[in-house]
Parts: sequence; C-alpha cells; structure tokens
Amino acid sequence: MELDNDVQQTPKGGFHCRLCDINVPNKASLDDHLKGRKHQKLYSVRETRRLQEKRSVFVSGFQPETSQLQLTDYFEQFGPVSEVIMDKEKGVYAIVEFGEVAGLQAALSHSQHTLGGQKLRVKPREKKEFRYIPKKKQDTKNLLTVEQLSQDLCQAASVNEQMHRLVERFQLSESERKVRELLVELLQEVFTEFFPECRIVAFGSSVNTFDIHSCDLDLFLDLENTKIFQAKARSSSEQQAGEGLLEDTCSEDSILSDIDLSTASPSEVLELVAMVLRKCVPGAHKVQVLSSARLPVVKFSHRELGLQGDVSINNRLAVRNTRFLQLCSGLDGRLRPLMYTIRYWAKQKQLAGNPFGGGPLLNNYALTLLVIFFLQNREPPILPSVNQLKEMACEEEQCVIEGWDCTFPSQPIAVPQSKNTEDLCALLAAFFTFCEQFDFAGSVVSLREGRALPVTAFLSKDEEANEAPVGEHLEMEEMRAKPRAPKLGPLNVLDPFELSHNVAGNLNERTQRSFRHECEEAAKYCRSLQYQRKSAKGKVWGLVRLFIPRDGDAPSSTGDAARQLVVSIPFKVTVLSETLRRRLHSAGDLFRQLWFTEVCKAILAVFQRVLGCTVVHGKTAEVPKGGYEGVDCSDTKTIGEESQAAPTEDEKHGVATTSKAVPVAACENGNRMSNRETNGVCRTSVSCSSANSDSSPLKQGKGVKRTLSEEEALPICPADKKPKLHSAAESGVVQWWCEVQHRVWAGRRKARRDLLKSLPETSRPECGQIRGTQVKPRQLIGV
Repeated sequence: MELDNDVQQTPKGGFHCRLCDINVPNKASLDDHLKGRKHQKLYSVRETRRLQEKRSVFVSGFQPETSQLQLTDYFEQFGPVSEVIMDKEKGVYAIVEFGEVAGLQAALSHSQHTLGGQKLRVKPREKKEFRYIPKKKQDTKNLLTVEQLSQDLCQAASVNEQMHRLVERFQLSESERKVRELLVELLQEVFTEFFPECRIVAFGSSVNTFDIHSCDLDLFLDLENTKIFQAKARSSSEQQAGEGLLEDTCSEDSILSDIDLSTASPSEVLELVAMVLRKCVPGAHKVQVLSSARLPVVKFSHRELGLQGDVSINNRLAVRNTRFLQLCSGLDGRLRPLMYTIRYWAKQKQLAGNPFGGGPLLNNYALTLLVIFFLQNREPPILPSVNQLKEMACEEEQCVIEGWDCTFPSQPIAVPQSKNTEDLCALLAAFFTFCEQFDFAGSVVSLREGRALPVTAFLSKDEEANEAPVGEHLEMEEMRAKPRAPKLGPLNVLDPFELSHNVAGNLNERTQRSFRHECEEAAKYCRSLQYQRKSAKGKVWGLVRLFIPRDGDAPSSTGDAARQLVVSIPFKVTVLSETLRRRLHSAGDLFRQLWFTEVCKAILAVFQRVLGCTVVHGKTAEVPKGGYEGVDCSDTKTIGEESQAAPTEDEKHGVATTSKAVPVAACENGNRMSNRETNGVCRTSVSCSSANSDSSPLKQGKGVKRTLSEEEALPICPADKKPKLHSAAESGVVQWWCEVQHRVWAGRRKARRDLLKSLPETSRPECGQIRGTQVKPRQLIGV
C-alpha cells in the first residue's frame, strides 16, 4: 500500500488521505481509516484500473456501425480479449482489454491494422491518475430551501392554501413528466429488440400522483408475452429445422437463444437487462444489479436527464399498488395536499426520506398507507376500505396476482363520494392526534379491513388458525393459505394486497418513539392559534412552524424533567415465549390486560428479588386478590403498618432509620384504564423520582400540600372553553412505592446548635463551619 503517495501530513498535525479525499486528526485515526472498508475498496479499485490500463489499447478509425463482436474477433488473433468497451454515444473509438500483456505487445508491434476496409489507429491506452469522485448531490435547481418555502407559505391566506402551494412547489412539472415518458418510450424500443413483445410499465412515485422533483423512475419489465414468443419460436424451429429456418430465428433472437426465460433465475435475467442498458441505451451509466434485494432490480442513472431509475422483472404487485394509489387520489382531492404536507413534515423531522435508502426510517409508501388508513377511519369515512372497493368492482375488473386478491374499480366514478366535509387544516391536525393516540405496538394497520387488528391475531401458528372465532378478519383467512406471516415490529402496516408484507417492518423502537413524540408535538401545535390563523404582525404561522427541522444529534425530549425519568417497556412480540404468545392470542382484544399483569409481575420481581427493595402498594393501586401470580408481597408494609411501627434498636441509641418512598412504576388504572384500552395504547412505564424528594404520600409533614382526592383532582373547565387534551404520559396511573432505607444520626442538628452555643463568639465559625472539624451545615453523620 503506497502510504507515501496516498497520505500527506497537514500543517495542523493531522493527515490527509488523497485517495479518499478526507482529513483525519491523528495517527490512530489514520490507521483506522487505512484499515477501513472505504479505503480498502478504493485501493482495490485503483489497482484493478492500473492492471486494466497495462493490458488495454485505444482503437479508433473504424466505421460507426462496427460491432463489439467484430472488434473482438479481429484482436483475438493477437491474444485473448477480456473486454471491448465502445463509445456508444458516437461510436468512433473503443477500448480493447487483453487478458495478458503479451497480447497487448503483439497488437502494438503489428505494423498496420485494417478492419472492414478501414485503417485502424491502435495505440496504448492513456494512463490517467485515479481520482475518487463522490456521488453528486441531487440537482437543486428545482428544489426549494426552507427559507424560500417559508416566504411563499407565509403569503398564503389560510392553511388550506399553504397545503395547495406545497403541492405546486414539489410536484413534477409538465416538461419533467414529458421527459420521463420519452425515456420510457426509448427503453421500450430498445428492449423490444432483445425481448420481443415485452412491455415497459412505469410505477411508483413518478406516476402514483405523489411525485416530487427528485423521485426515481421505477420500471417494470413485463416478460410474460416474451416467454410465450420464445416458446412458440423454439417449437416452430424444432419442427422446421430441416427447412433452414432455425438459423434465421437464432440470428434475429440472439439473446433469447442463450437463455430460457421460463426456467432462468431472476438474477440471470437481470444480468441481461443490465447488459442492454450498458451497451444499447444512450446516456445510461452506473448500471448495477442488486440481485440480493427483497425484490431484485437493476439500478441505473441517465447522464443527460439526471434521473435515477430501477428496472424489475417480478413486481406486478407494485404496479397494482400504484393503480390503487391513483384510484384513492382520484376519489378525494384532499388526499394529495394532505400527503405532500405529511411527507415533507416527516422528512424535516428525520422520520422518513432517507436519501441513501434503507435504514430504520419510514418509507414514503408506508407513510402513504398510514394516511389512507387515517382517512378510512374518519367519521364519516373519506376513503372506503379495500374490501368495500372490491364489492364495487365489476367482473371484468377481477384481478389476482401471485395468489393475492387485488380487485378494485378501475375508475373513481364507480365509487360513491364521501359525505365528509372537513377541510385540510382540520384533517392535518386530526392526523397527528390520531397517530398520537394509536397503539402501534399492539395493533396491525389493515387497509383491507379499514380498521386496526390486534397484533395477537398474527401470533398463532398455522395449525392454530382454525381456532379463530367466526367472522375473523379476511387477512387471517388468506394468511392461512400462505407459508409466511408478516414481520411484526414496533409499527405494523400491512400492504393492502400482499397481506404477508409489513411495509413498515424496517422500523425500530427508537424511530417509533420519535414518530409518536413528533406527532404529540405537532398535535399540540395544531391546537394553537399560530397554526390556525395568519399572523397580523408578519410572523411565521401555519405550516411554516410545523416544518422547523429537527436537530439530528439532539435526542427527542418533551422538556418535562419528570417525563425524562420514565423507562418505557415496549410490547415486543418477537421476543415473547411461545407459551405467552399462545396466551395473548387466546385473550383476543383483551390481551392488553394480560400484558399489563405480566409487566406488573416482572417489575415487582425485579425490585423485590433483584434489587432487594420493599414494595409498598399505594391506596390507589388496584392489586388483584392474592397479589400477582409468582410475586411474593407478604413482606411489604402498608401505610398504616409503617406509621405504627415500633422504634428499632438504632432509634433507641440515637440512630434513626428514615425512608424515602420512591415511585417505581406507573400504569393505567380505574376509568382511564378503560379509556386507554379503547384508544388502544399498549404501554407500561417505570418511573423513578429523586431520592431527595419529600413528596411521598407515605409521609406528609407540615408545609406539604395534602394529596387531592379523585373528585378534587378532576379538572374544571368553563363551559365556553374546550377541555385540555391530556397526552398519554399525563393520564391516571397506578403507583408502587419503593422504600429505600438508610441510617442517619438522629438529633444531629440539635447537637450542632448546642456545640455552636458553647463556643465563644470570637471562635464561632463563619458560613456555618466549625474550625478544625470542617462539618458542613447539611452533612449527614453516620450514614
């Protein structure tokens, strides 16, 4: 490894890697970088390029219609040829790479090269310095900055107008749509030459009515008709082989003669697609085959148009999903502006829109389905469920793809219009409130049913599916016939047709918590006048404040110190034992109560058996008769027992035992428990307060406010004022109090005062300190 040439020292003592074009502060960081994946990969690429240059020649002077095969046949007389790279833009030069250096020397030593009556100019390939060129950022000529967008939105008269302006700013222009259509037509012509009767179909964000300036061009290469053509051509060739027609068929269909599309693997077909893109499509570059992806694709870029595209061959469901989104957009005009607004909000809050793809963020498709599900659950509904759409379709519109029922009307006119008259401003606020209160961990979002399904319904095995009650949702009936269940996670959104696919399965707990937190903050802001009314003083208002970017490194917090001490216990079904899964599945919609009991048992076991704490049940705690199964509460003190306890030996000798009651768990209780079950929030929290807190309900001395009763604690709102909507963390709780005991010197303050009085005034300490002893005023002696 050429460290002397790749690394140079900077004036400030650091190092600069010229190969990777990065700076590191010290030698240790430099060593880590040189061993890293990026540097090793670039070093390997550079060495490969150098070897290719040593074995390659530059060829020009041939006719433009000369093919790669002709050049390969000519130069193989000097030695084996590894690859021939032609200039497909103008076709005036080519790079011929030999397999050995001897072939290169033989070609250069030849005095004159002639091909097709043309004299060829052959010279050694020019050696260029290898330079790392990072990926170019997205073209920003059509993208707006936050400041420009804010100025435009603040000039609108209402939030509704702001949302419509957002659509106008981000959607593709007519010229951009036309350019994409022309590229699809070009690809159709090229691929038809190699795959007769194939079809190129655009799907995804470019055509689903939710397009933006930087969206990719997703393409589906339909080869069903090509397979039929190939089968007919081969059968005809076998029958007429004696008549001399076999040679003509193979010459016209050179690619298909080397592969059988009916038996070939997707990776083999994609390699052919990639070869066609590289060599026959003008402007196509950076062609890459991703055969290990969930849906294998060929990614490419177009140099002149600045577009990134994907070509897939087994993605009929995605095409049908695009038609479904087009139908939903045509059913109600409020969906598009609402969707554009929520997508941009999620991107600004770093919840969606990962520029590098993948990762634990929401993808645009999952966010779109979540918005459609919200509109299905409005009162009255704005969009019908997939099952309702199926009933409205005619016989000609019946569609089954890969065993999944994908039937729905092809035209919006077949669906009755919604009677819901809510405006965009109210719908956006309602969406954030809906997501704030929705139980994502304990529910599965189903657009087919148009309602939330209990996650426990997907925990049973295939043989247990027959035990489902009569009238169980359609998803489970179709899932019984499928070998794979959806991947469950913190947020579960089923594809409307492929019911074994959770489109939000890539999310982790942190992203789900961030999404809920941002929805809480947005719902709180949408209830303010700054969101609903335009500022008369020219301040930012409406959507502008909603789009304030989130700091990437700052952890999401509510600003409430007490809320920061809450430890969330997620409902994570993937780590549960099979026995508990069966019990939760049998509980049905009441699984939250069972889960709450299991969490209570675990919390008490940790504090009693692991930490050795004494747990005291408060007056408001709803403890089942006999306590919790598996947890021994016999040694816990009640409030009355603690107040009437006899003095210990330490107290008799001047050492008192004091206790601080620390709240250790908070869960829903009473009426609010039933309300939260209706809202479906499946959460349990464990909270700890400061040990210096004197707000314990076990001991209330003078000067401490008494605890309000339930009737007194209820908020009283004027008749003309809307009651405050409490968040999940502000609801009623059941509390346990962990008793932490420690020994202190009883009467220490009185002893100190007597000591100070016995000293002369000249010897009394300043600032409460005694000379020679260094006893601070609030120091605890004997702890």
